[in-house]
Amino acid sequence: MGSPSELILLEFPESFESERLLIRAPLYGDGKAVNEAIHESVEELKPWMPWALSLPSVDNTETNLREARLRFLERKDLRLQLIRKDTGQFIGGSGLHRINWEARKFEIGYWVRTSCAKQGYISEAVNAITEFAIRELEANRIEIRCDSLNAASAGVARRCGFTLDGILRKETLDTSGELRDTMVFAKVRGTEF
Repeated sequence: MGSPSELILLEFPESFESERLLIRAPLYGDGKAVNEAIHESVEELKPWMPWALSLPSVDNTETNLREARLRFLERKDLRLQLIRKDTGQFIGGSGLHRINWEARKFEIGYWVRTSCAKQGYISEAVNAITEFAIRELEANRIEIRCDSLNAASAGVARRCGFTLDGILRKETLDTSGELRDTMVFAKVRGTEF
C-alpha cells in the first residue's frame, strides 16, 4: 500500500468520540471557530508552533482547513478537530502526521486553546487518537515529537503511556530560529499495545 490511488480507496471513519470530545476531520466552514481559538491562544502557541508566529485572517484559516480536508481525503495527512460534545466548541487541533503507510507509522501532534488548557482534553484526545490508529489504521508505531523545552507536551506523552525513545540533539530550528533538541516518544505494536 502506498500508491495515491490505493490510499484514496482506504476507508476509515472521519470522526470518532472520546468521553468529552468529538474528534473529526476538518470540514468546510470550520475556519471561523479555529481562527478564534488561534487568536485566543497565540501567545501560548508561539514558542512551539511555527504557524502561530503570525496571526491568520479567518479566510487564511478557512483556506488552510480546506487544504487539510483535501490532504485528509488523499490520506496524506490526517488533521483532526477537537470539539467539545456538550457545547460544540472547537477546543484544539490534533491529528496523525508524517505518515508512512507501508510501515504503518504515524505521529500525533496537538494543541489546545488557552481557555481549555490543563483540563485533560489533550490527554483524552491523544488516547482516543492512539486507539483509532491502532484499531482503524493498523498502526505499528505511533510517535509524539516535541521540543525538549516543552514540558507540557512531554507531560501529555508520558501521561498517555508513550516511552521516550530518545532526544535528537540540535535536530531542527525552533520558532525563534535557534537549533533545538527534539524529544521522540513512541508506542509500538507488541510492546505498548
